[in-house]
Amino acid sequence: MSAGWTTMRAWLLMLPLLAVMLSVIGWPFLDTLRLSFTDARLVGTGGDFVGVENYRRLFASSAFRRAFVVTTEFAVVSVFVEMVLGVLVALLLYQNFRGRNVLRALLILPWALPTVVNALLWRLIYNPEYGALNAALVQTGLLGAYRSWLGDPNSALAALIVADAWKNFPLVALISLAALHAVPNDIKAAAIVDGAGALSRFRYVIMPYLAGPLMVALVLRTIEAFKVFDIIWVMTRGGPANSTRTLSILVYQEAFSFQRAGSGASLALIVTLAVTVLAVAYAALIRRAAGERF
Repeated sequence: MSAGWTTMRAWLLMLPLLAVMLSVIGWPFLDTLRLSFTDARLVGTGGDFVGVENYRRLFASSAFRRAFVVTTEFAVVSVFVEMVLGVLVALLLYQNFRGRNVLRALLILPWALPTVVNALLWRLIYNPEYGALNAALVQTGLLGAYRSWLGDPNSALAALIVADAWKNFPLVALISLAALHAVPNDIKAAAIVDGAGALSRFRYVIMPYLAGPLMVALVLRTIEAFKVFDIIWVMTRGGPANSTRTLSILVYQEAFSFQRAGSGASLALIVTLAVTVLAVAYAALIRRAAGERF
């Protein structure tokens, strides 16, 4: 069988999948692109062609710049906390101690919890009147009086980052734990015989095996954090004073709250472009890391 026929047969077998992808992804994307160049309303006429006016207005908007800063801050800090905490927990659960398997099973619970349920639980924890966090801090003397964690612009974003990191660090921990089990025992034993300390063994023996899986986790979590919507919408709806309004929240408000479908479409495409750039950059880093290793 010729190579040309094999390739053609492969494309023929993929045709149903390609047709589904074009109908589910391609057409909505093209329609969104068309809307972004109009002043269409969510309810009413299709709108008139306005060129790049929607994009010009968005880039000149202080709301867009503020939302971009909040989104970047949320993504960078939350992913950093998740990566560090996930690796530390994985190193702990990799050790041989009694009850390790129980803790490993419990580790997946925060990640398996639906995001809306997680957000509601943390809203109760942060409640300014009967929240568990306020009660614990006041009773231990670390806080003088109950405070509204989600109602204060200075603490709302940090409170959201804690809630998001608590839910998603188990993913990093599980990926890291699987990578730790891939480290050959003879290499670790040789490092101990050579007198390498714990930090040296982690840096030169364990970390090379963790780098690839951690890069994958970094890609997944950065993309998810950059387009975050659900946990913030449930907990703060972008408030107070828009201190937690991310780009995804702004897309929702432009398209549905303010009924500006054209402006919302242009903002959605900007978010899509930003996420695509992140994905391509991370993919290049992964390929380079793989090339250096092999």
